[in-house]
Formats: sequence, C-alpha cells, structure tokens
Amino acid sequence: MENNQLCYEACILATHVRSAQGSRASQMQFDKAIELCPGLDYAYFEKAVPYLKRGDFIAWKKLIDKAVELNPNGHLGYRGWCRYQFLRDYRGAIKDFEKLDSLRDYDIGYSINGDYQLNIAKGLCYKALGEKSKAIKIIEEQLAKKDYAPMSYDYLHLGVLKMEMGDLEGGIKSLNKSIELHDYLAEPYYYLGLIYKEKKLEKEYKSNMEKAKAYYLKGYKRFDPYTQPMDKIFLAEIERELK
Repeated sequence: MENNQLCYEACILATHVRSAQGSRASQMQFDKAIELCPGLDYAYFEKAVPYLKRGDFIAWKKLIDKAVELNPNGHLGYRGWCRYQFLRDYRGAIKDFEKLDSLRDYDIGYSINGDYQLNIAKGLCYKALGEKSKAIKIIEEQLAKKDYAPMSYDYLHLGVLKMEMGDLEGGIKSLNKSIELHDYLAEPYYYLGLIYKEKKLEKEYKSNMEKAKAYYLKGYKRFDPYTQPMDKIFLAEIERELK
C-alpha cells in the first residue's frame, strides 16, 4: 500500500465503524479511510453495501467496481452474486464467476448470504438466459464434486430444471433428494405435484399440493428480504392447483 502508517490508520478506521450501516457518520468514516489509503479495497466494499440495499445500483456499482479493481480475488464473487441476485445481470455475473475461477486454483466460494456455492449460481444464470441444458450440466458437475456438501436449494433447482426440460423422472429424483436433505420447504412438494399432474397420477398430485400448502402456511417457504428467489412459489399458485 502507498504508506504503511496511513494505511494502518485507514484499516483501523474502516474496521471499527460503530455507527449504523449506511449512516452519514459511517460513510464519512469510510471516506476518511479512503482518503488516507486510496488502495484500501475493504473501505470501498463496505461503503458500497448500503447503496445496494437501498436500490441505488449506480452508486453501488461505482464503488464495488473500485473494490474489484483493487482486489479482484476478494470481491469478484460478491459482485457476481449481486449481479445475479439484485441486478439480474446474468451475463455480467457469469463473467465475474469465470474470471474469479481463473484467478483461483481452489473453490470459488459462496454467495454473501451463504445460500449458494457460486458455480450453482452460475448455473442459475444460464437457466435465466434460457440455456437450461448448460445449467443442468454445471449444477450436476458441482454436485458430483467429491468434497462438496449440497446446499439447501441445489436439488430443488435441479429438479425444477429437469421438469422444465421434460425429464420427469429426473425431476422426481432430484426433488425427493431435496426433501431428503432439507425437508422444510413447500417448493419441492409443489413441483412434485406438477410432475405428477403431468403424469396423470391424481392421488400423488393432490397429496403433494396439500403438503405444499400445509408447509407454506407454516412459513416453510423460500424467502429473501431483498429479492424474489428463483423457483419461489406463492400460496395463490398452490390454491389454484387445489381447486
């Protein structure tokens, strides 16, 4: 860094912010840290976060781009995830994930909320772009890795993808795997119901829809405080199937 003493002081400032996130006082403290040490990527990153949460994506991107410029290995995964989750910039997210992968000879990491390994997120980006076969390939490759422990929604997304591609048996297998690993969501039962409806298995269709409704009413459903997650369902969709 430019000046060790100044950058040390900047690090102390940036990592000991006591004011509420996004407050004028906290933002001024990050500004001071950046003034002392313009190469301190952490200060740009922390200053950017409140803008993202407020929906000021232009201000957020200007700051996070600077953090990525200074420390790509440390911030590409975060920027890519936010491009996926908040901006729906799927091509930009893929670009960030692949650039990060080129910089590392180890795992590219997880989303900032801890819900997704970033290769799974890359697969979902391809799904959103209409490249569902590629999405399935990426997700299955990640799930096949020896030391990988599946996250809560991996098999849910894989099951829905297979259903959408007409592989009903593959969809059933993945959705049942989702339930086996994490039985606290309405979504796998809902999508299983749709598959059994397609297969004209009325009893299985209705029982899965009823279970989906029961889980939903207990609050067992996909939720994110900022955005609508992929493959999330709504009560009205379940009730429409039960009419």
